Amino acid sequence: MAVSTKIIRRRIKSITNTKKITKAMEMVAASKMRKAQLATLRTRDYANRAWSLIYDLSGKTDSKLHSFLVKKDKVKKVCVVLISSDRGLCGGFNAQIIKKVAEFSKSLIDKGIEMEFLTVGKKSRDFTARHKIKLVADFTNLSSVTRLAEIRAIAKIVIDDFSAGKYDEVYLAYTDFISTISQRPRILKLLPFTRERDLDLGKVGEEKTPEKSEEREHEFLFEPSPDMVLEYMLPKMAEMQIFQAILESNASEHSARMVAMKNASDSAEDMIFDLTLMYNQVRQSAITKEIMEIVSGKAALE
Repeated sequence: MAVSTKIIRRRIKSITNTKKITKAMEMVAASKMRKAQLATLRTRDYANRAWSLIYDLSGKTDSKLHSFLVKKDKVKKVCVVLISSDRGLCGGFNAQIIKKVAEFSKSLIDKGIEMEFLTVGKKSRDFTARHKIKLVADFTNLSSVTRLAEIRAIAKIVIDDFSAGKYDEVYLAYTDFISTISQRPRILKLLPFTRERDLDLGKVGEEKTPEKSEEREHEFLFEPSPDMVLEYMLPKMAEMQIFQAILESNASEHSARMVAMKNASDSAEDMIFDLTLMYNQVRQSAITKEIMEIVSGKAALE
């Protein structure tokens, strides 16, 4: 059955309206992306330096000085801080991190390890609800975080519960921001701090261990005492890593949404072009048919 020009015009109008929405969302996402990227890059060096210091401390300091340095012989219970977005329309951003966490969860369950989740973002909360995973706490509306104070409640829950012995290990599940078109899901072991070298935040592609030149033989001098210094410093460093992970995820989310909306706008433009071509063909066919009927009628009268 032939499609009428009226139906095609209606489709073109509908897609044009959709394109206006996706274009507006693309512009909003681009604006938020720039702010999120600046916030991420502004603190990344500090977070990485702090992580390097933790790495040195864990290898050259007696682990008995602080609970954050003690590695349990047998892990029975872990907490995963899962960071996602509150909204969709951001491509595979949420699907990728949730898939990675699902695989990680399965590996822990197979080992008989109990898990609890602390979620940041509605999508991660929905994931725990679907799979009936125990949820400790959930936080939303953190996609525009720029200050450390805004995530202190999250850090307090994680640090207090780990210090109290509720968990043997704590992991961060977030999306590392590489570039506007490249983001990578990642699971980082946050607590306890160990000698096992992990990748720096925001440097997923650089899988390497420190060079020998970086392995300097030295000891730390603590003033006034090791207990007091570590008691103050290590929780602050854990807090900073959580903050940086949220910033990385936010930058990734807005970048993914901008790219997704741009692709949607481009697809809408292609559909409008194809429908316009179809409209012209159907219209031309109708005109040609009318001309042929007129000519045939005239010929019959003669």
